[in-house]
Amino acid sequence: MNVGIIGSGTMGIGIAQVAATAGCHVSLYDANDIQTEKSLSDLRKTLAKLSAKGKISAEKADEVLNQIKPCTEISGLRNSDLMIEAIIENKEIKTKVFAELENLISQECIIGTNTSSISITSLSSELKNPERVIGIHFFNPAPLMPLVEVIPGLLTAEQLPQKVYDLMKSWGKTPVISKDIPGFIVNRIARPFYGEALRIVEENIATPEQVDVAMRTLGGFRMGPFELMDLIGIDVNFSVTQTVYKDYFYDPKYKPSLLQQRMAEAKLLGRKTGKGFYDYSEPGNTKDKARIGDKQPPNDLQRLIFMRIMSMLINEAVEAKRLKIATDEDLELAMQKGVNYPKGLLAWGKEFGYETISSTLQNLFDEYQDERYRQSPLLRKL
Repeated sequence: MNVGIIGSGTMGIGIAQVAATAGCHVSLYDANDIQTEKSLSDLRKTLAKLSAKGKISAEKADEVLNQIKPCTEISGLRNSDLMIEAIIENKEIKTKVFAELENLISQECIIGTNTSSISITSLSSELKNPERVIGIHFFNPAPLMPLVEVIPGLLTAEQLPQKVYDLMKSWGKTPVISKDIPGFIVNRIARPFYGEALRIVEENIATPEQVDVAMRTLGGFRMGPFELMDLIGIDVNFSVTQTVYKDYFYDPKYKPSLLQQRMAEAKLLGRKTGKGFYDYSEPGNTKDKARIGDKQPPNDLQRLIFMRIMSMLINEAVEAKRLKIATDEDLELAMQKGVNYPKGLLAWGKEFGYETISSTLQNLFDEYQDERYRQSPLLRKL
């Protein structure tokens, strides 16, 4: 299979590696040739390290590299059977690229987009052949994260989702099929993990460190919300929240955080700038010091934080189930394989007891009189 990748940044080169490892011939294009050269150089080093550790053979490393051919012009993608776009999260720019592609590629070529939050229907609606456009959303880093969200738009051909689903399986991925709703599965359901954590800190109930310790120790999460935002990039996380909030017609459940906006304005973006909610500028940074708290017995504050965030997450998963955004199995898989949750949220809801979740949310609503704490109509029936 000939696979064309547009965008050679972190996601683009990661997807190229996945496709090449699966035996596909990959053409990699980026308007910035220097970026492509850098990404291929970084990939060469990554594959050399994997080979040195015995995780892949030297022959396989060479094979993967040889399967990826850089293109200096977009016309170099004309023979692709599948296109995957992995450029900036901007609808106008993506649509412009797709329109240019339509004049190059064959009628049979599938156009995939790695967008994390932009409507597939809106991206395809202005094209001559919208039925071949589909969301193929990988998670970062693409070679390591197993989940791929497959998202058909309203205009996508009926048989295409299953075709892409089967292809992703053949690439060694764990695909799930989602409705074309803002945030799809993971970025919609996961919003309270960040949003409620930010609200707790804004209200001076706890510090970022205390929130992270609570979620790691009581929930078994690998990373707390604040260290995860620092890893993702505070600006990137904030942008996704803004998109979901706007696309849900300003539903209070998805309201962005003023604290996060101020952090983005100050360029305190996390690991990539050396400082975010934690300081990464020197050894023994504040994040590492905060993990000392993981060894202490849980306290009442941690239990309050944990139940508040978990109740919001479980409520969001129950609402996704009610709206049939995906099958129950795919909802559970998506959160475990896409953001490394220790278990599925529906399973967690059964474990806690849905009555407990309902009661927690009702108490929060009574206290704040805020629509963000409204319950899914299904929650009270479970």
